[in-house]
Amino acid sequence: MDLGIKGETALVVGASEGIGYESAKALLEEGADLIICSRNPEKLKQAAANLEQAVGRPVRWCAADVTKAADVAALQQWLERQTVKLDILVSAVGGSQRALFGELDDAAWYANYEFNVMGTVRVIRATLELLKKSGAGRIVILGAAGPRMPYPHQLVSNVHKAGLIALVKTLGAEFQPFNIRVNSVSPGRTMTSLWTNRITKLAQERGVPPAAIVDEFAHEIPLGRFGQPEEIAPMVVFLASHKTSYVTCQSILVDGGIARGLV
Repeated sequence: MDLGIKGETALVVGASEGIGYESAKALLEEGADLIICSRNPEKLKQAAANLEQAVGRPVRWCAADVTKAADVAALQQWLERQTVKLDILVSAVGGSQRALFGELDDAAWYANYEFNVMGTVRVIRATLELLKKSGAGRIVILGAAGPRMPYPHQLVSNVHKAGLIALVKTLGAEFQPFNIRVNSVSPGRTMTSLWTNRITKLAQERGVPPAAIVDEFAHEIPLGRFGQPEEIAPMVVFLASHKTSYVTCQSILVDGGIARGLV
């Protein structure tokens, strides 16, 4: 299927690993002119090299920590020197902190809000004029299944990523006059570094093999297993393509069936 994005300019933020990296790879394979960003220059440079080697096409990169307004301002200036327009923005930033309500002070709430919400807000603000120049811009935000079925011990992520769904629905309508579509992909339990680190920590705390922790969490998923980043990326690219020209303001679950609510 020709997704119609060959030669278009795509920026993936949070692309050094995990779902962001796999989304960047899939966009590159579809022929997009790719720019990637993350906060760690060394990891980002290596990710760009890996992508170029895997796909055989050049990748531009710029390091920026989206929780810092000054970094995002510098990214905006760099982008404006690099390209006259932006067709696709993928924001794959965020995470969660495993804690109970009583363990979270104000600083924890604010730090997670910066990571889960404000980072994406800043990136959209910084790229909006370039997206307008596309004439058919697309924004895809990586969220989570948590807002549809709040996970225990992941309070800040549940709350903040519910806010991302509201952001998508609001901006999709507000940006309609510029012909910019805004959607999000909501992964379930996906085997990224966030989960591998959590599994290792829980296994050590409980004195059990990591496989036992994986089985415990996978048991709640109808498909019976964790997802892989490369299983999430195709939905990101599909929403970023011209094949979904009548889809906006939506949050699409790719979660193995774990969120079973009707709405």
